[in-house]
Amino acid sequence: MRQKRKSNPSWRQISAFRLARHNLISPAAKEVVAISRAVCGIQAQLMASAHMALWARAHHLRPSHITLELCQTRSLVKTLCMRRTLHLIPSDEFQVYITALKPSRMAAILRVMSRFGITRQDVDEMNRDVVEGITSGPITRAELYALVRPRVGPMIKAWMERVSSPFSPTITEGLISYGPDIGRETTYVRVDEWLPRLKPISEQEAKRILFRRYLSAYGPATLQDLSYWSGMSMKETREIPDLLDGELTGVQVGGKPGLILARDYEELIESTPSKDSVLLLPGFDPYLLGHQDKTPLISSEHYKLVYRNQGWISPVVLVNGEIAATWSSKSRGNRLSIEVSPIQNLPRRIHTLIHEEATGLAAFLDLPVHVAFP
Repeated sequence: MRQKRKSNPSWRQISAFRLARHNLISPAAKEVVAISRAVCGIQAQLMASAHMALWARAHHLRPSHITLELCQTRSLVKTLCMRRTLHLIPSDEFQVYITALKPSRMAAILRVMSRFGITRQDVDEMNRDVVEGITSGPITRAELYALVRPRVGPMIKAWMERVSSPFSPTITEGLISYGPDIGRETTYVRVDEWLPRLKPISEQEAKRILFRRYLSAYGPATLQDLSYWSGMSMKETREIPDLLDGELTGVQVGGKPGLILARDYEELIESTPSKDSVLLLPGFDPYLLGHQDKTPLISSEHYKLVYRNQGWISPVVLVNGEIAATWSSKSRGNRLSIEVSPIQNLPRRIHTLIHEEATGLAAFLDLPVHVAFP
């Protein structure tokens, strides 16, 4: 393993670099797929939040642009990825994410299934039944469940009845993904029918590409950060220095040894923090989920206001790279009502900039807006 070690950047430089790489300041990417590629996927547990995360990075976008890429051009695909959560990722990188993340994710799934007496062979047979059940385009979860359940054995039946994602093994293997919603119902599609033919990739090469993409968007970062973000074990993330041998530079991140791509080091050191940069980020925004240590973003005193129980992440206002407030929204009649809850003193000029951002978000949603500060 060979790394060059240079002088360490300040937190303000790190913040400015990451914000730029996330298309949040001086946006370089203009389109949905390019943005998703740049930030290693958009978390999509809530599609409304995914839409707003894309808007935060390109204010000219509209919901119809996202629907077009997901449902018509299919250049974007929704599937389970990092941390076993839903993400929107570029379709041409589908194999990279699936192949890199599959070993750790399938190991976790198989450990749970083994408690029901389910073997790997049982899982393979279930996967075959699931794929064969999707015979003509998108199928709803309820329809697929009804087709598959009678075909599986009693142990698989018991497992399917007790988990929230009975098709997660088939998704994790990259055989199916999520299709377009039908009303409020989730649908599934066969990857071999929904996406263009995808070129196979080795696990090692997939991890190399994913690690490189992560550091490009979230660097500098520690190995613990990568494990937290990806859901991989520390054993797997320790492979980074060898897989990217000669491509890395070591720096300190909050007093801990971190890594950045050597090609990005000069840009990092030359990054200049923006003055009065105000951003409205939705819940589950990717920028809030890239690192294990949240201290630079928010103090421990206010941590639970953002990183809440059961994995819920609040919408936030970023001021100069730090979380300065949380916000919530409600549609009342034909108006969007946004309430901002500061966690630090906000000058009047910041109030004005927050209102401007909120007005832009309302335009994205095609609603007038009212902004309230308690």
